[in-house]
Amino acid sequence: MWLVKIVVLTGAGISAESGVPTFRDADGLWEGHSIEEVATPEGFESQPKLVQEFYDARREHLVGVQPNAAHIALAGLEEQLPDDLLVVTQNIDDLHERAGSRNVIHMHGELNSAWCRACDRRTHWTRTLVDFPPCPGCGATELRPDVVWFGEIPYQMDRILAAVAEADLFVSVGTSGAVYPAAGFVQQALRYGAKTLELNLDPSEGSVWFHESRLGPASVLVPSWVDDVLASQHL
Repeated sequence: MWLVKIVVLTGAGISAESGVPTFRDADGLWEGHSIEEVATPEGFESQPKLVQEFYDARREHLVGVQPNAAHIALAGLEEQLPDDLLVVTQNIDDLHERAGSRNVIHMHGELNSAWCRACDRRTHWTRTLVDFPPCPGCGATELRPDVVWFGEIPYQMDRILAAVAEADLFVSVGTSGAVYPAAGFVQQALRYGAKTLELNLDPSEGSVWFHESRLGPASVLVPSWVDDVLASQHL
């Protein structure tokens, strides 16, 4: 019998090992453009074609990367406890799903989704948006990447906060601990009595809030942790 509910928060560090670039690296600029230009509503209003090109390039790059051992281990853990594990990811890639995870919340949206600002429809999208194709629902040329930009509200926050409040164990994987509201989840988990664990390449800005921090690559730490969990639960 499974004895705990687990919420796992994943960040850029888990996908970086698959070759997905991060914004927060020293060389995180894209062709010399700042995040403010390509990841804010204001940037989209002032230079929509530039922003569409940016996300088109990221969408194209995603085709060539694969889930790594960390994604695969989390999917394997979900197979053992389908109702007691929730993955909340800050990433907009689909590597968790391609590894086999199904109980995933993309709090910052999804790269392979387009949102129509005219009719509010969201459509699975793997093509380019730079030529502003018509919305499959209403025909308006108002599609934008279905991602949460700086200054916008993350998706499904009520569901996430409820899950964190009910969790017995909160695990953070590959996050900087610098971007809110995700950076505050660990403090909420602590307030509700959960154990907290950080799996990260380096200590995050929120390391002080975790009961335990294990440092190293996610592709090594996550499978090892999953093995420990399954052994402790005799699964």
